[in-house]
Amino acid sequence: MRDAYGAFVPHVDCVVQGSGRGPLAGLTFAAKDLFDVAGHVTGSGNPDWERTHPPARRHAVAVAALLDAGATLAGKTITDEISLGLVGRNQFHGTPINAKAPDRVPGGSSSGSAAAVAAGLVDTALGTDSGGSVRTPAAFCGLYGLRPTHGRISVEGMATQSPSFDTCGWFAADAETFVRVGEVLLAAPAVEDGPRRMIVATDCFALAEPDVAAALAPVVARIAGGFDTVVEAPLAEGDILDWSRNQSLLQRGEFSRTFAPWVERVVPRFSIEVGTTLALAALLTEADLAGPKAFRETARRRMADLLADDTVLCLPTTPILPPRRDEPFSALMRSVGRIIELTAIAGLTGHPQVNLPFAVHGGIPVGLSLIGPKGSDERLIALARRLAAL
Repeated sequence: MRDAYGAFVPHVDCVVQGSGRGPLAGLTFAAKDLFDVAGHVTGSGNPDWERTHPPARRHAVAVAALLDAGATLAGKTITDEISLGLVGRNQFHGTPINAKAPDRVPGGSSSGSAAAVAAGLVDTALGTDSGGSVRTPAAFCGLYGLRPTHGRISVEGMATQSPSFDTCGWFAADAETFVRVGEVLLAAPAVEDGPRRMIVATDCFALAEPDVAAALAPVVARIAGGFDTVVEAPLAEGDILDWSRNQSLLQRGEFSRTFAPWVERVVPRFSIEVGTTLALAALLTEADLAGPKAFRETARRRMADLLADDTVLCLPTTPILPPRRDEPFSALMRSVGRIIELTAIAGLTGHPQVNLPFAVHGGIPVGLSLIGPKGSDERLIALARRLAAL
């Protein structure tokens, strides 16, 4: 395959034919380089990780499911180093090109998967999402993307970083393919009697920069026609930014524990942002995490209460437009902080969230999201398909 978008890991030739039969027969897919493919090393976007790990003995569960359903694996896609990133930057393998906005970053850490689907190189692609790594590139590249309910799709055979946050998600450029793939990964049919009530999260929209808010306003008005009831209300009972502050601390505490043994043994090469992030995360103590753990339980109760009556929460997927590729490094890192302000919400609570690629600003994709009750994944993907037809 000719890859003019830098979406695939450049030195890895990894094509696996599907079963040729099943609901995905004739489709192609890519797998983020965090998913095991039998006989290949899972490189995780870092050359020293690739150097120090053996080839996988079997396919990841999600990869096997798509192959068994008839889809063919076209290759492994670039990820931000060890999945720690949200803009799509990888200093070793490069930053994939965002076909929908070539002067903008694709988002990360599932950058290559989103770039490959947006460019039409494959029909669908697997990504991972701990802190926003499916939702962000879906928003930036104008794709459907789901972060499922935590634990809903098996992560066996996937390189994980933060066990209480890690999920396996996917991308598609159209609603029908999105649902077809979802039915395979969720091992259940889409459920058409989707939620009939929508809460527009006013405090989440207040975080959006003006261009994002302006692009989303008419889309929110349009999809409101797909619900019986639409209300405006804040998500948080206090400061909405407390959600991202606490989520970030908890995730850092977990990925520090995940990677510390390997870092100690190998002393690997890292980009400055990943090395700094790991060094600072290593300083966190259990005492530092006690408050965030208590906050998470409060946030989970709040979300469960809001979504109890057949309800979804509507919010911008990210509060900003995709940053320009040529922005200074410091500006890109500030953008990561802004993105987390909204992607932290579903991660903290474990709820499913779908990105709807319904808005643009000056030709640049702008993502709108719906967060559903836990376990409502089949209803959420069907709802996305129904709203796309409005």
